[in-house]
Amino acid sequence: QVQLVESGGGLVQAGGSLRLSCAASGRTFNNYAMGWFRQAPGKEREFVAGITRSGGNSYYADSVKGRFTISRDYGKNTVYLQMNSLKPGDTAVYYCAARQDGDNWGKYWGQGTQVTVSS
Repeated sequence: QVQLVESGGGLVQAGGSLRLSCAASGRTFNNYAMGWFRQAPGKEREFVAGITRSGGNSYYADSVKGRFTISRDYGKNTVYLQMNSLKPGDTAVYYCAARQDGDNWGKYWGQGTQVTVSS
């Protein structure tokens, strides 16, 4: 079992930046690939970014590619999402997720953090 706690959300103007953090506790952090998802009102939860257990590979939704960067710090058991050039369409609740090899996303979620981008 791994527990995930997000922080860093808030209100920002379009074009601004935010950095989300997700602190993981419980089982060994490097046993899990980590990811970020988001859910806007009235929409399905969607994948935003993911990073492998080793941190050697990261991947992104097309909608955020070139603007968002996912990273992880093994000393702090934390994964980050740096969000630049934010748009009103990025407004959503952002969720941290963890996944073990062979599992799909969805077993481990954080509680979510609200990001609101004003125009």
